[in-house]
Amino acid sequence: MANQAQDDLSPLFAALADPTRRAVIKALSSGPRPVSHLAEAHDMALPSFLKHIDKLERAGVIATQKSGRVRTCHLHADALAPAQDWLAQEAKQWGDALDRLSAHLDAVKQEKKI
Repeated sequence: MANQAQDDLSPLFAALADPTRRAVIKALSSGPRPVSHLAEAHDMALPSFLKHIDKLERAGVIATQKSGRVRTCHLHADALAPAQDWLAQEAKQWGDALDRLSAHLDAVKQEKKI
């Protein structure tokens, strides 16, 4: 089950791994935008930019809608929740481990003082 959860996160983290895709997510956080508008902010050919859009869409982070010749992107912010949940769980586990290490080191210091 844990491996399945991690496999579900892989496309999401792969989508978030690129600064261009993170910039698209940030731009979409204020509302839907046409692909052409999003592409203007990046120094690349439109076909290359569309690969980024496709990766975000396959990861479920965005959805696109075509109306005539205009393709508009919409953010699915709730799609980021699994990554946020995973990161929170990892932070808790590391925090707990560091707390145990600190307690152990305090105990060792106390033993040395006796």
